[in-house]
Amino acid sequence: MKSFLLDVRGAVVSTLVFVVVLCGIYPVVVWAVAQGVFRDKANGSLIRDADGTPGFFSAGAELYRGGLVSTASFSAGANGYDAASSGGSNLGPTSQKLADAVKDRIASYRESNGLKADEPVPADAVTASGSGLDPHISLRNAELQTARVARARKLSEDQVRSLVQTCIEGPGLGVLGDAGVNVLRLNLALEKLSSTMK
Repeated sequence: MKSFLLDVRGAVVSTLVFVVVLCGIYPVVVWAVAQGVFRDKANGSLIRDADGTPGFFSAGAELYRGGLVSTASFSAGANGYDAASSGGSNLGPTSQKLADAVKDRIASYRESNGLKADEPVPADAVTASGSGLDPHISLRNAELQTARVARARKLSEDQVRSLVQTCIEGPGLGVLGDAGVNVLRLNLALEKLSSTMK
């Protein structure tokens, strides 16, 4: 009986120690390091207006393409910014359903951007990543949308191209992947430019 009680006491003490360390001390240390070293990223990489409030777009964060969808804005995907559509379709490269969906998206992209019927369309304009909410588009995708956005906002194409250049972000760690354009930053810059020209 004495041995049993010692075992129980050891188990209870061990559990309490692990609760304090893993549910208390460890999370506080991780939070403190994150706030001290990666404050912006730890708090969601929110894009804020000059007065410190989150930007014009809902859920304005660099890592999420949230925002408004319109012909006067750059688009990052076939489903716009609907977070409910986040997630992979689980359709593979041999899926006829996926092939048909991509074909429809290509036709829609060409039509909305005034492209010729045989104009090549960037893959990122008609497909999505695993989440479907990534904030970046390829440089070619941005170039093909420039004329449409410039017309809708009554800006010159050169003005819009200049803004695109300011929103280019390099590959991850300088070598992973390709450079891309952050759509949220670009649309916010467009909104700011449009408001100053009214």
